[in-house]
Amino acid sequence: MVNSCVDTDDSEVAAAAARAGADVVRGMYGRRLDRIDKGAGDFATAADVAAERAILDVIRAARPEDAVLGEEGGQRGAADSVRQWLVDPLCGTLNYAAGTMLVAVNVALRGGAAAVADPFGGEVFLTDGRTARVRRDGADAPLVPTSDTRLVDVNLDPPFPGAPAFRATDLLARPGFVERFRPRVGSTTLALAWVAAGRRAAYVTDGGDLSGSVHFAAGIALCRAAGCVVTGVDGVPVERGGRGLVAAADAGTHALLMSLIGGRDA
Repeated sequence: MVNSCVDTDDSEVAAAAARAGADVVRGMYGRRLDRIDKGAGDFATAADVAAERAILDVIRAARPEDAVLGEEGGQRGAADSVRQWLVDPLCGTLNYAAGTMLVAVNVALRGGAAAVADPFGGEVFLTDGRTARVRRDGADAPLVPTSDTRLVDVNLDPPFPGAPAFRATDLLARPGFVERFRPRVGSTTLALAWVAAGRRAAYVTDGGDLSGSVHFAAGIALCRAAGCVVTGVDGVPVERGGRGLVAAADAGTHALLMSLIGGRDA
């Protein structure tokens, strides 16, 4: 737990909180967990709730005056607070419940620092809003995006609010896409962290305005701080009402994906 201290910078608070949540997620892995039905096939597990509680303990100790919006617990503190933390304690609940370790823990200060923890990979990706780095075994290294892998993660989860104008499955079927990229399917913020780290060329998902989403805020912050190109699938900046997300390692990859999304390359 982080002790309350004004000298602790926000990125370290985010990292400590994400690590606390990751410890819980890792510790509860493999158990039979109670499920909390959210409707429409969505659910949370006891691990989601326990991880969020651990994250909140860290934030409350370090930043007791700040507001928090949690995926499971909702709003705590004033919704219009100047400082609001966005918390997704277990991004990839479906994977986790199925015994798959492809999950992440997301903590972001709206418009500022953020951290994404990989509970099973032992890494924490963090940013102070200006620079981005990955921490492993106590050592930090800068995040350096590159499109060299040519791997693109595409979120195929429903609903598909952009259909029929845009549907991720249509993108995968375009010859121009498969000639230049190799698709991967992920369902966690790790996909965005991997773009920032140079492990993926890009990430694409449909949706609404994701800039204030507990699921995506931390990953967006990482990509931007690392120097990635981030817009909606419509090309509009996400904080200006852009729809969905295209996060690319460089401008050339982003432009190519936008041409494919727009149907200019069949």
